[in-house]
Amino acid sequence: LMYHAPGRNREFNAFALDKSYYGPFDETTCIDWTDDSKCFAVGSKDMTTWIFGAERWANLIYYSLGGHKDIIVGCFFEKDSLDMYTVSQEGTLCVWESDTELEGLRKGEDGETRGDVIKGSADTPKQVEGIKNVRYSQRSKHYFNKEGDFNKLTSAAFHKKTRILVTGFASGAFHLHELPEFDLIHSLSISDQRISTIALNPTGDWIGFGCSGLGQLLVWEWQSESYVFKQQGHFNNMNSLAYSPDGQYLVTGGDDGKVKVWNTNSGLCFVTFTEHSSSVTNVAFNSSGFVVVSASLDGTVRAFDLHRYRNFRTMTSPRPAQFSSLALDSSGELVCAGSQDSFEIFLWSMQTGRLLEVLSGHEGPVSNLCFSPVQSVLASVSWDKTVRLWDMLDSWQTKETLRLTSDGLAVTYRPDGQELAVASLDGEITFWNPQTGGQTGSIAGRHDLQMGRKETEKITAKQSAKGKSFTCLCYSADGESILAGGQSKFVCIYNIKEHVLMKKFEISCNLSLDAMEEFLDRRKMTEFGSLSLSSSHCDMSSRRFKPEIRVSSLCFSPTGRSWAAASTEGLLIYSLDTSLVFDPYDLDMDVTPASIRQQMKKKEWASAILLSFRLNEMPLIREVLEAVPYNQITVVCSSLPDVYVDKLLNFVASTLEKCNHLQFYLSWAQCLLTLHGQKLKNRSGAVLPTVQQLLKSIQRHSDDLSKLCDWNIYNIRYAAALSKQRGMKRTAAESLSDEEDEEEEEVAMDSGGDEENILNESVVVEN
Repeated sequence: LMYHAPGRNREFNAFALDKSYYGPFDETTCIDWTDDSKCFAVGSKDMTTWIFGAERWANLIYYSLGGHKDIIVGCFFEKDSLDMYTVSQEGTLCVWESDTELEGLRKGEDGETRGDVIKGSADTPKQVEGIKNVRYSQRSKHYFNKEGDFNKLTSAAFHKKTRILVTGFASGAFHLHELPEFDLIHSLSISDQRISTIALNPTGDWIGFGCSGLGQLLVWEWQSESYVFKQQGHFNNMNSLAYSPDGQYLVTGGDDGKVKVWNTNSGLCFVTFTEHSSSVTNVAFNSSGFVVVSASLDGTVRAFDLHRYRNFRTMTSPRPAQFSSLALDSSGELVCAGSQDSFEIFLWSMQTGRLLEVLSGHEGPVSNLCFSPVQSVLASVSWDKTVRLWDMLDSWQTKETLRLTSDGLAVTYRPDGQELAVASLDGEITFWNPQTGGQTGSIAGRHDLQMGRKETEKITAKQSAKGKSFTCLCYSADGESILAGGQSKFVCIYNIKEHVLMKKFEISCNLSLDAMEEFLDRRKMTEFGSLSLSSSHCDMSSRRFKPEIRVSSLCFSPTGRSWAAASTEGLLIYSLDTSLVFDPYDLDMDVTPASIRQQMKKKEWASAILLSFRLNEMPLIREVLEAVPYNQITVVCSSLPDVYVDKLLNFVASTLEKCNHLQFYLSWAQCLLTLHGQKLKNRSGAVLPTVQQLLKSIQRHSDDLSKLCDWNIYNIRYAAALSKQRGMKRTAAESLSDEEDEEEEEVAMDSGGDEENILNESVVVEN
């Protein structure tokens, strides 16, 4: 399908279907355009490559190329030419030469309108009288050196300027060839997994590789043979997550046994710990934020140091146990883990790694643990329909037992430690007072989950939802709301005081996940039932399945500005401070110095500042800023979009260094930092150089002014002291006798004249 994409011209229906092309007999796998967009080529699973004219050409309507024995992986045009390269899965490269240049394409009849259908066949199109049709001939054929019998070519990319072809294989190897001579430049291996996709940057220096099996993204600089960028997610489900105390980092644990630490601003993972040999069920940060603790089904609880990036403590139980829950106390000294097979809670010391106590009492698997943030009290919830509160100071005895109506799945304390929330199997969230042991309220959330219907289920979604419940809870930073998620595509946020649903967040619209839709697709229904139900049982050896959508863990940021969810879709972060800000002046607006001065005449100060930053001329920006009245600075700063706050702060910092309007620009800096401080703090890494420059400018001005003020103070004190001394001498002179008075007066006048000269010289102070 060929569409008209949205362009500079405004249209009501911008993304409109232009033509439909039919040629290949199987699924299409790749596509490539000529440099002038006159033609495009399409590769297919039927081992053919088709070339179509994007416009109505008289000598090229469609053309089919064969020559391969397997699926076409890539088809590429030469730069400014109709010559082609095609690469197939069995490791064959065909070089095709056209007898016509791009300029040789001739306009055909204008008989087509939007929505036309162009159908191709294996036969060559009929020749129009007087015009010779475009023909292709195979110049050469090359074979890749595949190491191994089952090593298929899985992906390819071509850089037209440098004529470099990059091909990836199922073994994780990749080759670089220079075309059309097919000279091998590199043959390297990046992993042992299939390379799914390849891309080159515009200069051709960097190559991006994607491996879907590992969830891995690599950027490779082929000339220096070094990694530019390397990221890998969990290649299985993510089970747990936790925020660092400052909200800058997130730690996650998954079914692949890996513990990963992510930067919340960049979204990148900067360290991975692989010591666990089985699924990681729970993770937590200590109070300092430099230690990550994880519990796993391999029977170990491990502590990792974020200074040296090493596993410095491994804690185990006397008998092997699978740990399904984890909690750290507020001091970070006590580590607790609950077992799902022995129904016990194990307590270790972080300092020594020694097992301090085994807490017994639960009669079912321990599903969740949580320490009180203000007291040394541990809350544990179990499938035995109880919540137990253990006093860590009083011989680790049970302080209180709370009875539930159903199996307990999750427990969490309010940030002030005065309330306890428990999620149970019947879909209810109950709230308890931990001091009195009394229930203070409950929320029936089963209907808010809105569980979808699985493809293999024979009951409706409404009936299916009756057995679903919340599996993770988290209080907001102020303790007024609670987040709840479970086996559903929705995360619910409730107001605790009013017990009402405030909002539902839909974490995914991905229909390749199971339990997304409320109703089954009628097109899949046959007289024997659902097509997906019957096909899933026909091949018992099939390893393909659709993962069921669910949220396995929720956590609110300590700053209260964002929260994160670990789900089937990956790690999702929802924030009040979004970094992708719409800039209204990025549109096609007439931005000129005249229009900016026109805005200044209208006293539209914020609009004038934004337009001046679009032009990015420093004298003009300075003219606009200095035209803003002093009493309007706060109003203008508050109305600025986030995308311009950094730019304006950077300009103020650089201007302040060599400017005399100190108080004026300091007022701008103060307003920007006060009004946008929280958002600037969240992206502190990017703003830090600007703040340091601002600090340096202010410090330099402070030093200069303090020297000048000290010098002025010294001169004023000196002048005051001289004048005082002169006054004292005059008083003494008046009390003398008349005879002595004449002599003393002469001396006094002489010395007074000298003093006046000194005084006149000293009060000349540099302004």
